[in-house]
Amino acid sequence: MTAVFEDRGRQYKVKKDDVLYIDKIETKEGDILEFSNVLLTSGDSITVGTPYIANAKVKARVVETLLKDKKVIVFKFKRRKNYKRTRGHRQQYTVIKIEEIIA
Repeated sequence: MTAVFEDRGRQYKVKKDDVLYIDKIETKEGDILEFSNVLLTSGDSITVGTPYIANAKVKARVVETLLKDKKVIVFKFKRRKNYKRTRGHRQQYTVIKIEEIIA
C-alpha cells in the first residue's frame, strides 16, 4: 500500500518500511508520530481525498533526531558597490521510518 501525506506544507509519497528525512520535529528517538493529512492512498484501489481522506493515518517511528545536512553557502554581492555578504545554513532533519498506513 502506498500513501501520499502532507506535513507542514510538504508532500511525501511513502510505503511501509520507508525511511524518510523530514524537517526537524522536537521529539525523542523511538516516539510514534501520526500524520493525519493523507491526500491519497493506493492499494487494491486508489482513493483520493478532497483535500484529505477521512480516518486515514500514516504512523511512523522516530529513528534519529538532530541530523544535519551539508552546509550551504549563500553569497550575495552587488558589483562596484563594495557590498558582500556571506551566510551559511545547515538544515536539521528528523529521520522517521514508516510503520503503518491506515486507510
